[in-house]
Amino acid sequence: MISQSQKKGLYLVSTPIGNLGDLTIRALEILKNSELILCEDTRVSIKLLNHFNIKTQLIAFHKFNERKKTKDIINHLMNGKIISLISDAGTPAISDPGRVLVKECISNDIPVIPIPGASSVITSLSISGFSDRFIFYGFLDEKKNKLNKELEFLSKVNCSIIIFI
Repeated sequence: MISQSQKKGLYLVSTPIGNLGDLTIRALEILKNSELILCEDTRVSIKLLNHFNIKTQLIAFHKFNERKKTKDIINHLMNGKIISLISDAGTPAISDPGRVLVKECISNDIPVIPIPGASSVITSLSISGFSDRFIFYGFLDEKKNKLNKELEFLSKVNCSIIIFI
């Protein structure tokens, strides 16, 4: 049952990084009230949903089909559906699928509502003992030429740098 206070739109719901107990109460409510849940890998996400007895339909939404599926999802959202986007762990659209969909939502005046929670970036920084000033760079390019340019640029930065590997 959809809560009267829950707005129609796309919810970016942060999921636990390792401990399922880290899912917020608000995230649980949103996922239970969503009409569809977009996820990177249904095999990973079903474990989370089963743990909390959430029966919402999952749709695979990953880097290989993101552009193809975005138009259909926008149509659902324009028709008033409440849809959540989750990643395998952490916050969606941060080095994970979702940026294309978020941009399309913004272009179509569809609300995008963040549901905060686990963030590997901030969690890592909090236990590092490094500077409060930091740059989140995400994944490095796999192509050697571009990788070397990125590393050269980053070597000149005077703060903590968080890179995904």
